[in-house]
Parts: sequence; C-alpha cells; structure tokens
Amino acid sequence: MSFAELIAGAENREHGLAITVPETWLQGRTAYGGFSAAVALSAAMKVGGEGLPPLRSAVVSFVGPAYGALEARARVLRRGKNATWIGAELTREGEVTATATFVFMGPVESTLHLNDCPPPAYLSAPEDGATYKSHPLMPAFMRENFEARFAVPKSDAKQPELCWWVRMNERDGLDPMSEVLLIGDALPPGVLPLLGARVPVSSMTWQVNLLTPAPVTRDGWFLLRSRGDYAETGCSSQTMTVWDANGAPVASGMQSIAVFG
Repeated sequence: MSFAELIAGAENREHGLAITVPETWLQGRTAYGGFSAAVALSAAMKVGGEGLPPLRSAVVSFVGPAYGALEARARVLRRGKNATWIGAELTREGEVTATATFVFMGPVESTLHLNDCPPPAYLSAPEDGATYKSHPLMPAFMRENFEARFAVPKSDAKQPELCWWVRMNERDGLDPMSEVLLIGDALPPGVLPLLGARVPVSSMTWQVNLLTPAPVTRDGWFLLRSRGDYAETGCSSQTMTVWDANGAPVASGMQSIAVFG
C-alpha cells in the first residue's frame, strides 16, 4: 500500500485520523521518521481545512516508538493574516510518539532575494548514479518504498557526509509537501561513515524549512545531502538539504541524532 492510499483509507477522527503503521514503513522497532512527520502533516492539513497556504516550515520531535495503531490529532494554534500555525501529536495507546508544529504561509511582497544553496560539485545525474543496493541491515522503509543512487564519487577519505539521489517507488496521488517530508529524512545520519552501519542511531528532533511553495522534480528524483557538524557524548547535530533534479533548492533543515556507540 502506498502512503497516499494509506492516508486515503485512514479512519477519520474529529481532530485528525487513525492508521495502523505498515511493516513496510518501519525502521527497526519504530516508524521511519519521515513517515511519522508526513502522517502528522496529513492530520494538520485535515484540521486546517480548505484554503490553507503552502507548508513553509515544520519542527518535529520523535518522542517514542511509533508502531501498530496510531492516532494523529491536530489543532490550529493561530491563524494570522499571512500564516497559520498548526500543532499535531501522534499517540500509541495513549502514549506520545511524536509531536510537530507546522507553519503554513502564503507569499508576501519583499525586496529581499537570496539563494545560497548550491548543490554539491562533481555531481552525477540521477540517471547515471550507481544504485544503492539492498543489504541485510537496510531498514524496511528504505527497501520497500525508495530507490536510491549515489550522487557524488566515492572517496577513500571518511567524511561525515552522505549525498544520494532518492525517489519514491509510489508517487501517484501523493501531496507534494508530504512527498518532501517522506523523502527528506531518507538518508542515514551524516556521521554514519565514521561509525559503521551496526552502531545504533536515533533521530530526536528535525526542523525542515520548505524553500518552494510547490515542490516538483524530474521523474521523482530528489537530491539529498546530510552532513554531521558536531558529535559529542552521544549527541550529533547535522544539516540537511534537498534539491530537485535540476539543482534548485527544495528544503533545508537540521536534525539532532542520538548515537549509541
């Protein structure tokens, strides 16, 4: 079942919706973070109603394991002249698994124009990148829902950075902003090349800013880069950027990662 089909078939609740997390969206014992964020967004858009402006920012906290039957509840925090804030909460058996705050904002007139988000140099086209092949440690959500290809040449020097082309296997009927959230967290943490694949890691928080009100791309391909810039006492901070297939920036963000090793 695709994500769009899952949301279309969700049980309606007065302030959101209820779903059962498919095993194909699990990352270990919990739902993949991008999945939880996209479910929370679906509840927020349902509560926000018709005429909601485009999503421009989201702050998500991954509080506890999300699996089995989940309920997503949302409420409008404020409707301003140009922006609407909506809070959402995911629960399992009454326990909070994730919280999110979304900001929806329409365009306003401005004389400021700045775009300093260039894609990496030495970039392969998505059609030419080497395919990231499945292996026993690959989480279910990645194996079942995404195709990934390496975007930059492999280096012998270990750097706290990953850069891949990623696209969803099933995109029909999918809301564009949900697609960005589903894809935006698909990479392993940027520090993984310094750790090895067997070291447990867990996302704690994720802030993502949407840089376009209408994300589109060629053949579903998005370029993702995650770069770790700090790690001490089990906590790592990383920056994250998403571009479309032509190199135009789509989203930027930051994530806090717990490293258990």
